[in-house]
Amino acid sequence: MKLLSVCAVAALAAQAAGAAITHKLNGLIITEHPDPEKRALLQKYVTWDEKSLFINGERLMIFSGEFHPFRLPVPTLWIDVFQKVKALGFNCVSFYVDWAVLEGKPGHYRADGIFDLDKFFDAATEAGIYLLARPGPYINAEASGGGFPGWLQRVNGTLRTTAPAYLEATDNYMSNVASTIAKAQITNGGPIILYQPENEYTGACCYDTDFPDPYYMQYVEDQARNAGVIIPLMNNDAAAEGHNAPGTGIGAVDIYGHDSYPLGFDCASPYTWPSGDLPTTFYTEHMEQSPTTPYSLVEFQGGSFDPWGGSGYYACAELLDYEFERVFYKNNFSFRVAFLNLYMIFGGTNWGNLGHPGGYTSYDYGSAITESRNLTRQKYSELKLIGNFQKVSPAYLLTEPGTLSTSSYSTNSDIAITPLIGSNGSDTSFYIVRHNDYSSQTSADYKLTVSSTAGDLTIPQLSGSLTLGGRDSKIHVVDYDVAGTNILYSTGEVFTWKSTSSGKFLVLYGDVGEHHEFAVSGASSATVVEGSSSGIASKKVGKALVVGWDVSATRRIIEIGDLKVLLLDRYSAYNYWTPEVPTSGKTPGFSSQATTSSSIIVNAGYLVRTAYLSGTELHLTADFNKTTTVEVFGAPSKAKTLYINGDKANVKVDKNGIWSTSVTYKKPDVSIPSLKSLTWKYIDTLPEIQNSYDDSAWPKADHTYTNNSVNPLNTPTSLYGSDYGFNTGYLLLRGQFVATGKETSFFGFLQGGEAFGASIWINETYLGSWTGEGATEVYNVTYSLPTLTSGKTYVFTVVVDNMGLDEDWTVGSEYMKDPRGIMYYTLSGREADAITWKLTGNLGGEDYLDLVRGPLNEGGLYAERQGYHQPDPPSSSWKTSSPYTGLSKPGIGFYTTSFDLDLPEGYDIPLYINFKNSTSLTNYRVQFYVNGYQYGKYVNNIGPQTSYPVPQGIFNYQGTNWLAVSLWAQDAGGAQLDDLELIYELPVLTALTGIESVDQPKWTKRAGAY
Repeated sequence: MKLLSVCAVAALAAQAAGAAITHKLNGLIITEHPDPEKRALLQKYVTWDEKSLFINGERLMIFSGEFHPFRLPVPTLWIDVFQKVKALGFNCVSFYVDWAVLEGKPGHYRADGIFDLDKFFDAATEAGIYLLARPGPYINAEASGGGFPGWLQRVNGTLRTTAPAYLEATDNYMSNVASTIAKAQITNGGPIILYQPENEYTGACCYDTDFPDPYYMQYVEDQARNAGVIIPLMNNDAAAEGHNAPGTGIGAVDIYGHDSYPLGFDCASPYTWPSGDLPTTFYTEHMEQSPTTPYSLVEFQGGSFDPWGGSGYYACAELLDYEFERVFYKNNFSFRVAFLNLYMIFGGTNWGNLGHPGGYTSYDYGSAITESRNLTRQKYSELKLIGNFQKVSPAYLLTEPGTLSTSSYSTNSDIAITPLIGSNGSDTSFYIVRHNDYSSQTSADYKLTVSSTAGDLTIPQLSGSLTLGGRDSKIHVVDYDVAGTNILYSTGEVFTWKSTSSGKFLVLYGDVGEHHEFAVSGASSATVVEGSSSGIASKKVGKALVVGWDVSATRRIIEIGDLKVLLLDRYSAYNYWTPEVPTSGKTPGFSSQATTSSSIIVNAGYLVRTAYLSGTELHLTADFNKTTTVEVFGAPSKAKTLYINGDKANVKVDKNGIWSTSVTYKKPDVSIPSLKSLTWKYIDTLPEIQNSYDDSAWPKADHTYTNNSVNPLNTPTSLYGSDYGFNTGYLLLRGQFVATGKETSFFGFLQGGEAFGASIWINETYLGSWTGEGATEVYNVTYSLPTLTSGKTYVFTVVVDNMGLDEDWTVGSEYMKDPRGIMYYTLSGREADAITWKLTGNLGGEDYLDLVRGPLNEGGLYAERQGYHQPDPPSSSWKTSSPYTGLSKPGIGFYTTSFDLDLPEGYDIPLYINFKNSTSLTNYRVQFYVNGYQYGKYVNNIGPQTSYPVPQGIFNYQGTNWLAVSLWAQDAGGAQLDDLELIYELPVLTALTGIESVDQPKWTKRAGAY
């Protein structure tokens, strides 16, 4: 690197601080920022070469999972997810920021309370997790509008282009969010190591759309740089197409990355893997597109979203299960992937109208960590095996990927093998083994030929053959360094290893019944020091000791010199953890391969969160779902006693130096109320259909124009919700006219997004409903009218369920601007302007009143406009009735009740609101609110969701809770809930503490509510 003068460095610093050289082009201000090599002089913390990132000078693979703080609106629970990600062996989390919840009104940016990003960054730091920041402006994310706020529907310019109106609309949000991120970047001591400008800027729909537009991308990058972001910029191409890769000119990022979702998003056939979907060309494409940067998969499939009417997230978890992880993630390793982010690691919840219309309330995503923050036994655990392996295998990043072959390395052509050959001063090689037909569910025997420091070897050397089970893949290591001991090869997979002052531990695993071999260079003998020696054989071959072993369900330990090798079956390995012991304090610090020596190996069942030393006390924080034996391998030499969750343990130490104790799990006494036995209060929340209703305070729908892409209008005035600032939740419209007596029908063309519903009345007469279908976004219907009296005033009342705004990453198609409301109507025998319209959504629209719960939480129901969904509404004078009794005719009822909880502390107890599928043909829609937070939307005739987890912090586990339900009956006979219940799953004895209930403002009378 050419050295720069002090003055030159100062000039570069000025550029990075916002004083960069600029010029105008096509009316835009384009900034010439320092190239990556020069900017590296300004921040030494995050650098890179063609193989990997360096963090503080250390070469690291970044293994990451996606987690969106806005989908878990309890900041004190964020540490829980971070610690569970850390326990996987991961060192990073990627996160989106949802513009729509931070700037619900143009020019008014709010990021406090449940939306406080600083608290998210603090929790990441406490857990020792790096962050990739992805604030957009566009995020996709199956969020309403793809993260775009609804008021962008009024922007007169194509979104995600250099249209001045659009760029100006982004400036306030980007300057604020990027400034917040800049304060928490690693250069300022924070956890953020990478920044992604834009998201999936990959395709355009229309011939007249300027795409790709380097000046647009540069503008977004400038917004970050001018806000103080100096860490590297990484992009996220929706496919491996090379957009904005380094060296492509204006708008190029520092590090190129892309997406891949090889099995797609249809969970209907969860046990079928289509042929041809396993990526095989990624490394070749990377070397063509961005050979100077580490290969980065910024979003790789960790699950799938599920649509209204879909198969349910259980099916998605089955499709993208532990077998998918074994085959597809290890295949990514064959490309020497250096940045791997799994989307999602924890999905969370589309509470408060967050989601786009293609998905329902749950965003579980079939992830390794469930929506209720539980750990999936096999999927999470399999991922932990992979994550911990990469953590202790730094030589992986120094290899050179070889050519996939079905003949060069194996005796069986049904087996495909990709070698990663040791290079750059490292002899360590890795052989990625899979079925040639990656979806094969049959077992195949094979022998493996490898190149090693002992020459070419065919393995097994002693006897037998290796076996690859159906839908499995393995990573065999060659010349693998374990703290100075050379493992010449191992066919059993490495989980982890550990060096202590008294010796070394190596943990290998395989499936029960498989035969494996490993060899240790320079060793001469092996002793079985725990378990049976049956199925174990050893022999000196050349200068190495070769050990063959048949995998059993019982652990065996073999001692070879100062090395103890734990031989496990896969399911036993699931119970092992590798917490890092910090040199000081209680928090682990950020992951690095250098900390391998400071970690310990713990066999402890459900979850080990952290480990730390306090004098001579070794402390573990851990969670338990049953009585569990806890073992510690490689306890620090200073440690004399063991504490688990603050309690001193009675420890035994065996002849191998293994500490053991037991933690007793006792299921707590959990008392929760029967919702059906509570006293519920009822109020009609569709008073608008009453003849006496006064709508004089309602906003008039009087815009004769729209900036929306659905333009020109097909109605005399706009009946689009967002044209009047109503961007979320139920939308109500009232159209008044004076009858001639000749009107016989009304035709309406309505739009509310996929699975939307609608109902229409004329005065108090019910005309009918559209009850919705999973993928139907628009609906047109003609209703016959009753005989109308000439000269009398009539009012149409139309309720439209806005299911969220469409996401749309394709530039130019503008689906995000698809309006919600009435697109077109006719009243037979009359001109359209005979009707004058008013409309409403949430009270205040973009001047939303509930600043705590944010701009999307409320819709346009009467009860919502009054704030009755919040705690302690003025319900004492309301009618006593429950949603189990329901409504006897079409309409919308609102029900509220309260109850106390006193759940035992020290346990993580998942609570759910459950609906029972209707046994009748009745069609209805439900929203429910917990302490003012809309936490579920249920559509009984579409589904599939019937169970809704609600986290602690939204529920008050020790205190009073208010539950409210809106019931929209869409059939002539009304509707009632067959069942609505509060249930809990198995409590987990937890080390998690400090969970605080979020702000839950109580009801107060709202000025101007109508």
